[in-house]
Amino acid sequence: MAAFVKAINAKIRSNPVTDYFCSTHFWGPASNFGIPLAAVLDTQKSPDLISGQMTGALTIYAFTFMRYSLAVTPKNYLLFACHFTNAGAQLTQGYRYLDYHYWGGKQRLEAAEANKATTQAVAKAAAAVPVPVAK
Repeated sequence: MAAFVKAINAKIRSNPVTDYFCSTHFWGPASNFGIPLAAVLDTQKSPDLISGQMTGALTIYAFTFMRYSLAVTPKNYLLFACHFTNAGAQLTQGYRYLDYHYWGGKQRLEAAEANKATTQAVAKAAAAVPVPVAK
């Protein structure tokens, strides 16, 4: 059985494409893409859910591993792309956090919600008024 596994491994490693797809240089970044994917999807959620500390930590993490991906031999451009995407998403989240908590975003959001509620109430009241029909 060990000889069979060794023969299969030698067959996989002899082809550069399958060797790459069976390596950690591919599967590490491929599985790591969940982090930037989640961060990009979180940009559609309310900014009051953002953790400033976690966003800061993930930003540092992304920049650190962007550097690491180019420092290893061979250079891992897929890992670089993963962390580049993550850094962009985390910086966006960081801006949204600062805007909401420190730069007046919370007040703007509350004013917009109050304006929306007023508009809906006026529209509802206008719909309740009977319109005379001309004969």
